[in-house]
Amino acid sequence: MSNDGIYSVCVRDHFMIAHSFRGEVFGPAQRLHGATYVVDLELRRAALDDDGVVVDIGRLTQLLRTVLHEFEFRNLDDEPALAGRNTTTEFMARVVFDRVAERIRAGELGAGAAGLRSMRVVLHESHVAWAAFEAAL
Repeated sequence: MSNDGIYSVCVRDHFMIAHSFRGEVFGPAQRLHGATYVVDLELRRAALDDDGVVVDIGRLTQLLRTVLHEFEFRNLDDEPALAGRNTTTEFMARVVFDRVAERIRAGELGAGAAGLRSMRVVLHESHVAWAAFEAAL
């Protein structure tokens, strides 16, 4: 087989938060409001691992759930790690990316994850709007 392509696997979950923004550009969103984000986490690699997968989907699903649980039903304005930041959809996509990447580096997806090339995290804030962060692993 040719080695020209990239394999990927994606899992989906969601989390609910409250937050507010600073800055006139945000209009009424400067007030405290809630959001439910649907999150897509996609991992990519050039060659499948010895088991013929990108990563184990069950382990990836659990890893994402663990990361999102850190924010579930919280007011992000009160989270010390996010203090002073506008927790926009774009910003939170990067936060989720960084926390997942840290857990991957710590070995939570097993040794086969060593072949992962990149990851993309998409936060859907509605059915018509979303933001993403993508980078190499």
